[in-house]
Amino acid sequence: MTRYVALLRGVNVGTTRLAMADLRRIVTDLGHEDVATYLQSGNVAFGSTVRDAEKLAAGIERALADELGLTVPVLVRSGRELAAVAGGNPYAEVEDDPKLLLVAFLAAPPAKATVDALAVPGGENVSFTVTGREVFLHFPDGGYGRTKFTNAYLEKKLGVVATTRNWKSVRALAELAAG
Repeated sequence: MTRYVALLRGVNVGTTRLAMADLRRIVTDLGHEDVATYLQSGNVAFGSTVRDAEKLAAGIERALADELGLTVPVLVRSGRELAAVAGGNPYAEVEDDPKLLLVAFLAAPPAKATVDALAVPGGENVSFTVTGREVFLHFPDGGYGRTKFTNAYLEKKLGVVATTRNWKSVRALAELAAG
């Protein structure tokens, strides 16, 4: 049995509403075990014998659409992958405020050309590092609330679906995925 975390994009932050009890039920009904949600923003940890993260994501997406009529992108990371993210933040040594550190999880690795062309909007002080399917973000002058360097901006510039979590959530999800 492998531990995973599914990260749902845009749940309970805009118009897409999803009760975490429904999410737990759906993931459990798909045959996964030890299902637990974190916060109200579409984070669910579970154990599964399925070894294909894309298959897991597609199953959850399909069940959300079939049962609740929700079209929600789902990204899945294994516990091992989340541990690597939690242990690999290049800004963790220079910043101790978890509200100023975020990770954008990407559905697929972006093309090198789009990564090379990625730039911070003028006048903003943001540091970022793209590593595989994650973008580590550091906002030294304030939190994520006032920036133009948002999840939507990253999706547009990198050409892949993304969902962003703050550093406190990333660490908590890594712990949840570790069991």
